[in-house]
Amino acid sequence: MLKKDPLAAKLNADTYLGFDFGNKKIGTAVGQTTTVIASPLKTIRSIKQQPNWELISQLIAEWNPAGLIVGISRQADGSDNIITPRMRKFCCQLEGRYNIPVHKIDEAFSTFEAKQMLYDDLKVSAAKLWDVQDQLAAQLILQSWLNLKTS
Repeated sequence: MLKKDPLAAKLNADTYLGFDFGNKKIGTAVGQTTTVIASPLKTIRSIKQQPNWELISQLIAEWNPAGLIVGISRQADGSDNIITPRMRKFCCQLEGRYNIPVHKIDEAFSTFEAKQMLYDDLKVSAAKLWDVQDQLAAQLILQSWLNLKTS
């Protein structure tokens, strides 16, 4: 059995992964509580509208996060929308598979905000936008959580 490097374990204790869940793809981001900075990672395409657990497992093995942050969308009045139950199911699956705390945060308009930033501010093409908007949404979700946690 390999012995864990205590320094690596300490560094990973401040590391969190963020997820922007969607039926077709899941945006991911990584951030640390020490720096309070989140960065986009990758977009994971779903397989037959199911999360690609192999790629998610690879990310979790690579980053060894202390927790997972998932954006939960709701209607403006706070009630569930059509995808909210699937987001909650995804949270339960993450917790069950990896035995890592899963924190839910209101994602309100993270994907919309990401699209606005990319398309309007950075003039990203529509094709490129489709590839990276979920990563940026995951970054916004995780950054919001880091800001709340450290304030």
